[in-house]
Amino acid sequence: MTGNEPPTTTGTDAVTEGPLTLATLRQLVRDDWRALPGTTLVVLSRDTEGNGYSPFATYSHSRYAPLYDGTAGEIYPPAGELERSSGLRELFPDVPSDSVAALVLFPLG
Repeated sequence: MTGNEPPTTTGTDAVTEGPLTLATLRQLVRDDWRALPGTTLVVLSRDTEGNGYSPFATYSHSRYAPLYDGTAGEIYPPAGELERSSGLRELFPDVPSDSVAALVLFPLG
């Protein structure tokens, strides 16, 4: 590896070939990553080619709607938050009907 390529996957490769669901993430934590020490750093790649990495820092419960070919998209507040906040409704007046619940992970940098 020269430093820019993403590492090859190990363990349950089949579950990492498409978009991950929370059920798949739970399976990975329970089965594949169980023996990793609790001090193992969680790092996010900036893109699929491995052009930069940053430690995982925080998350949000949101809704996700794909754009174009489905490999990228936008996030929106959950329906309940939109119902409770007129300010959010002003910021997000048109949430796509195909948006789905998502756990969004954010890098540190």
